[in-house]
Amino acid sequence: MTGRLILASASPRRLALLSQAAITPDQVVPADIDETPMKGELPRQLAERLAAAKAETIARQHPDAVVLAADTVVACGRRILDKPADERDARRTLRHLSGRRHRVYGGLCVAAPGSIRRSRVVVTQVQFKRLDEDEIAAYLDSGEWRGKAGAYAIQGRAGAFVKKINGSYDNVVGLSLYETLALLNGLGLT
Repeated sequence: MTGRLILASASPRRLALLSQAAITPDQVVPADIDETPMKGELPRQLAERLAAAKAETIARQHPDAVVLAADTVVACGRRILDKPADERDARRTLRHLSGRRHRVYGGLCVAAPGSIRRSRVVVTQVQFKRLDEDEIAAYLDSGEWRGKAGAYAIQGRAGAFVKKINGSYDNVVGLSLYETLALLNGLGLT
């Protein structure tokens, strides 16, 4: 990697995924932005907007650095399944996902000096098996759902809930390595 790279994310999963690709950001600077969806905003649009807003926020603070930002949105149809507020909300979300297909939208944005901006949205389709109440209760007891869009972490215990996946597994974890490297390579940064 040439130049200074900043990861605009507090996610340890994104940092670990970058490490798998032998990329170590020079700095990790989470972007504190409002992630509330706009009225009528579709999941794909939300993922793209949030990733771009995170990249812009950090790029303004560090204009000479390359900033990589990402955001993950989980949706069933047009219904956006946010990070659950509490265990009750997580239970409702997991019941909603039980036996159904949903999509994970991974928004990516790279901001480079000279007002260069490149973004993508990666979409992965995930199908859950039908979950019984004991499985949901055990998962909630694990605490893994906390802070996770869609109330689950595919790389953890919830991996056993996944009947089928179509698309990037890394995207569901939090960062599609293939698309991230393509964006960085396209800018001559790797």
